[in-house]
Formats: sequence, structure tokens, C-alpha cells
Amino acid sequence: MQDHEHGDPTVLTAFFAHNAWANLKLLDFCENLSDEQLDATTIGGFGSIRETLLHIVGAEVSYVERVNGRQPAEPVSFKQFPGFSVLKDAVRWANEELLQLALSAHADTKVRQRPPRMLIEYNLASLIPQAITHSTEHRTHISVIITQLGMEPPDTSVWNYLDEIGEIQELGAAAEGA
Repeated sequence: MQDHEHGDPTVLTAFFAHNAWANLKLLDFCENLSDEQLDATTIGGFGSIRETLLHIVGAEVSYVERVNGRQPAEPVSFKQFPGFSVLKDAVRWANEELLQLALSAHADTKVRQRPPRMLIEYNLASLIPQAITHSTEHRTHISVIITQLGMEPPDTSVWNYLDEIGEIQELGAAAEGA
């Protein structure tokens, strides 16, 4: 019988693994864009591709910092674009940190933000969905801009992720009438 009190970390691990993979896949794609393309925007989006990439990664780093005050070994400057390798390293770092925070969270685990942010308190469990959905929303904004530039954006769907990591196994044709 499974221990339902503690759950299975596989589910959270899968959420964060996909999120990091999708962010890295998008960064890899965008690294090949011109400066003009990186500065493109769309109505209803966050900002340019460059600004939105920085916002996605900056937010994930900030979620960790809000909880435990930690920063990546090479802190990311959010005042100017630090380059793709710095952003990729920050994605990997934040993913591991956020996963560990999610795995260690309990129903009563609180986050108390410190200055310079407003002093507020909330449940860590509430911050975890924000970390995942925030990135997903902004990856979509970037994909719209890429499409408007006449290109096919990278497929960052969970289905593509599962296929790329070899988790989807073709079992053959379904039996008729089954």
C-alpha cells in the first residue's frame, strides 16, 4: 500500500522537469534569433522576446530568493540582458531549488517576503503553482511573437517533452471495437 501522507515525489519532479526543459528549449531557439527579432513584441504580451525571457528566468530566481534568500552562483542581472548561457544556468539552478522547496513544503510552510519587497506572508504551497504557470503563460507570449515573425516556435508541450525523453512508447494499433 502506498504512503498517501507523503505522496510520490515523481509528480512534482515531472512538473519541474518539464518546466525547465521547456524554458531551455525556448532559450535554445531564441539564441539563434537576430537582435531585431529578440526585440519584437506583440499586443497582449509581456514585452519583447528578450524582455520576456529575462522576466521568466528572473521570476523563477526571485521565487527561490523570496523563500530562502538564495541566489545562483552567478547572480542574474535583471537590468540588462545577461546572455543566453547565464539564463540557461539560472533556469537549471532555479528548477532544482524550486523542486527541493516543493518537495519539502508542508501545508503550513509559510513564505515571509523580506525587504526590499513588501513584507507579506503566504503559503509556500501557493507559490509552487505560480512558478509553473507563470513560465507557461510567458512562453506562450513568446511563441505568439515568433509566429508573427513568420517562424514556427519550438514545441514546448508536455507531449513533445515526453516524446523527446523517450517516455512515450508506441504499443501498436488499437484493436477494432475495443
